[in-house]
Amino acid sequence: MKRRYTPSVVGMLMLAAPSAYPAQLLNSSYDVSRELYEQLNPVFIQQWDAQHPQDRLQIRQSHGGSSKQALALLQGMRADVVTFNQVPDVQILHDKGPLIPGDWQQRLANNSSPYYSTMALVVRRGNPLHIAGWEDLVKPGVKLIYPNPKTSGNGRYAWLAAWGALRITHGQDESAVRNAMRQWVKNTQVADIGGRGATQSFVNKKLGDVLITFEAEARALQQHYPGEHYQVIIPSTNIKAEFPVTWLDRNTERDHSTTVAKAYLNFLYQPEAQNILTRFYYRTYHATPNTVAQQHFASVHFFTVEQQFGSWQQAMQSQFAPQGEFDTLQAAGSSL
Repeated sequence: MKRRYTPSVVGMLMLAAPSAYPAQLLNSSYDVSRELYEQLNPVFIQQWDAQHPQDRLQIRQSHGGSSKQALALLQGMRADVVTFNQVPDVQILHDKGPLIPGDWQQRLANNSSPYYSTMALVVRRGNPLHIAGWEDLVKPGVKLIYPNPKTSGNGRYAWLAAWGALRITHGQDESAVRNAMRQWVKNTQVADIGGRGATQSFVNKKLGDVLITFEAEARALQQHYPGEHYQVIIPSTNIKAEFPVTWLDRNTERDHSTTVAKAYLNFLYQPEAQNILTRFYYRTYHATPNTVAQQHFASVHFFTVEQQFGSWQQAMQSQFAPQGEFDTLQAAGSSL
């Protein structure tokens, strides 16, 4: 499975010349899903074309930090579907659009999340700082690389995973958690605009001691650079990162693509797609149990955003709104 790491924030995958393909989809997706959809799209196209020989399909991809993708959609990018990595960047398409109805999460199984992941810590050869979990990231002198929570769902999950896990460790003592996260901010060397940018900073620029990213991106990085001997640590207490999808009603109705958009998203729940997802180290609901990646997922005590923060809306307000915890601790760190 070939993976290519490119520094661009937004890329387009063109599978054929537009003039030859009357049926078209544009999938707006998160930053580190490029290689995944390079594998998924041809499989769905083959299925669709076999059933619709007079309506052959072209799929294009747009990738970037999920919050930036959502903003582009609100500003007019005419995608048919979104395959994002966290709920708020889909919900805003209803709240500020509306591009989708308020009940979008009830339209597909598992709250419209066909797969999920968790957060991983990537360290360099030999793990010289003996990183084992979240507590080790808030020790003085550990240099952290992760995506910016203001622009990336990956980064948002990294921050919430650390906050939630430390809250459990410290028995819900918010003062202790806040002190620990203050050190996290102090330890931050780079908070890139998106997940792939963070990977580039860690790999190509050789910055940081620890890269914090999705498990799938961490495993892909490990496989792509075997000579670097990166180690991947999955903290045993960790967040369940759900990956919501939906079709954009306003766009699909206008472009007459609703049928193919629904079929595309339902395909993600089918065993063939689920097995591809596990090969990319995404956790799934219906993959064949003997799939190689499925056998090697670390056991995790998951918590959800809802369990630790009440809801996504509350998490966004308390952590990432202006003057929320992220901004407050950033300001405190810059004044030190």
